[in-house]
Amino acid sequence: MLEKFRDRELSLAVAEKIKRCMPERKVKFCHVCGTHEWTITHYGLRSLLPKNLEVIAGPGCPVCIVPSSEIDAAIELALEGVVITTFGDVINVPGSELSLRQARSMGGDVREVYSVRDAVEMAKKEPDKEFVFFAIGFETTAPSTAIEVLRSEAKNLRFLISHRLIPPAMELLLGLGELEIDGFIAPGHVSSIIGLKPYKIFPEAYRMPTVIAGFEPLDVLFSIYMLLRQVRNGEAKLENEYTRSVTWDGNVKAQKLISRVFDVVSGRWRGLGVIPKSTLSLKKEYEHLDARKFYKIKIGKSRDIYPGCCCHLIMVGKLKPTDCPLFMEDCTPQTPKGPCMVSIEGTCGIWARHGVRLYR
Repeated sequence: MLEKFRDRELSLAVAEKIKRCMPERKVKFCHVCGTHEWTITHYGLRSLLPKNLEVIAGPGCPVCIVPSSEIDAAIELALEGVVITTFGDVINVPGSELSLRQARSMGGDVREVYSVRDAVEMAKKEPDKEFVFFAIGFETTAPSTAIEVLRSEAKNLRFLISHRLIPPAMELLLGLGELEIDGFIAPGHVSSIIGLKPYKIFPEAYRMPTVIAGFEPLDVLFSIYMLLRQVRNGEAKLENEYTRSVTWDGNVKAQKLISRVFDVVSGRWRGLGVIPKSTLSLKKEYEHLDARKFYKIKIGKSRDIYPGCCCHLIMVGKLKPTDCPLFMEDCTPQTPKGPCMVSIEGTCGIWARHGVRLYR
């Protein structure tokens, strides 16, 4: 309790420093991490900020940005008798017409796993069945997929790769001029893998203040203060608030695993379109493990956004969840219409679970 009390006092002290550092004009910062949004919302940090300081949520939910065509591909395999293994949130994400959970109710074998290793062990225990691991996530989860690709212990397991990279999405946001972002709060988990170097482009090429932040309330508030200090001084620097976990070079061993197994290619993000050099794809030498190629998957026209849903605008910070006409009406955590309502890292789901009355 003493530790919590001390952190609370420190957080309030940093909030006061933010207010004293705040310029008269409106300032807008963008984070790209679902866990940051959870911390901000759960602890009510926006209520501590000046009214002319806005912190918006970017495309930081790894489940939310999986395009429906890839969900559709997993559903097609499940309904054809292939065992689909993936992380829990993914099975509720809507595809063009169905979710993986609905495919399971129709007879598909869809299993939730905590890690890719779980999928490997399942496949080894049932060698008479064909398994696919639907691999989603940012740079944080890609190394564990790469390890199992290299090991290739289960000969009946293949991979449906849906890994994406954060810095290219951040660069996309800067092309949306109407957002008028004044600084980035970069994600701690991703940065623990890739380090600081990939973010150099933002202060150097775009004059965009950028701070890597941890996930405690004090981390987030202090990162906001660090950004404000740059804005006040007319600076654009790359700074690291999360020094206890993030280094300049990052996890070099994990980076080498990713480079050894994957190529970086352009790819589609749900609601955001094709982002150059933002997606991982298995290298040619591992094509035999690529579920898309092995099963010759061909998905026709897909639908990323449900009619009336605003997920594509919420994911780039143009709208708040409460601006969407479906929010907590047709679209709820129990009956999600868009991916942002599904995941525990989705902005709509976070706002819904913490009480819509707080944001009216």
